[in-house]
Amino acid sequence: MNVAIDLHPGKTPPKPISWKFGPAIPAVKCVNLALQGGSAHGAFTWGVLDRLLEEPRIEVEGVSATSAGAMNAAVMAHGLTTGGRKGAREALEEFWHGVARISAPFGALQLFEVVSRFLSPYQLNPFNYNPLRQLIRQVIDFERLRQGSAIKLFLPATNVRTGKIKVFTDKEITADCVLASACLPFLYQAVEVDGEHYWDGGYMGNPALFPLIYSCQSGDILIVHVNPIERPDKPTSAREIMNRVNEISFNSSLMREMRAVAFVTKLIDDGKLSQSDAKRVLIHSVCADDVMCGLGAASKLNADVGFLRQLRALGWERAQAWIDDHFDDLGSRSTVDIRAAYL
Repeated sequence: MNVAIDLHPGKTPPKPISWKFGPAIPAVKCVNLALQGGSAHGAFTWGVLDRLLEEPRIEVEGVSATSAGAMNAAVMAHGLTTGGRKGAREALEEFWHGVARISAPFGALQLFEVVSRFLSPYQLNPFNYNPLRQLIRQVIDFERLRQGSAIKLFLPATNVRTGKIKVFTDKEITADCVLASACLPFLYQAVEVDGEHYWDGGYMGNPALFPLIYSCQSGDILIVHVNPIERPDKPTSAREIMNRVNEISFNSSLMREMRAVAFVTKLIDDGKLSQSDAKRVLIHSVCADDVMCGLGAASKLNADVGFLRQLRALGWERAQAWIDDHFDDLGSRSTVDIRAAYL
């Protein structure tokens, strides 16, 4: 832009003063992520993360995640720590292709799930073999993460003995911590960490929001939903009923936390609580319930690479739509009607 200023009216004007401005620097906004679990459906979250990692205007401060979400979170944290955004995208690609590769020889995962209703994993899998253990150790440098992760990690698990939640952080993370957060008790033996045994974190927080509220500066939380909250049809088959029971159980802890968020937000809005005494939390979400509701329960165990990449593409598409619609809302308002969606 050129601006000419006449300092001497009636006289030969001096050369104009030129003000040159470069391209505007886009604002960078910081968010926290809350990633649900859902076995193979976690590939949807892979797609969401892939798009967010491409977006230079968005930075991630912390991630709370369970089950497949915990694996996505740990892999992304490793990639960001060792190779930045490009490294994170490559690490997620390697992980999910690894999931497809190691699952192929065990193609009867659906049969395994059916048999597990009659035999415990201690009978069905007495040697406690979990092919994911070797994969995550191959993909993730846990020692490097413990020394200094690029983002804050919070991976909830359920203590089998006490029934209480345990949140593993990046400061203490190991392969067993990730597996503990993803340990479905009908499929895998409880994972031992420091003398305690743990099951899937989804029973106590899918995902837990309180670590992000208490331990992160950003007030924006983007929830990536994998488990549908509502279903239009009544489940009638045994598998459909079990799947819906699991969805309701794994969503219940999130619903309770949302009630607390809504309560505190109302107190702040009504002037009964100062923002210096309580943190205003802004809630956002990316989901694909319209598609997830149409997928059968068995698809959670479908690790075919084509299916995983379809879910990834869906996640990328939904994340793009969310960025287009709501990026400007980050830092200013929630883009989810908490009462309508969760209460």
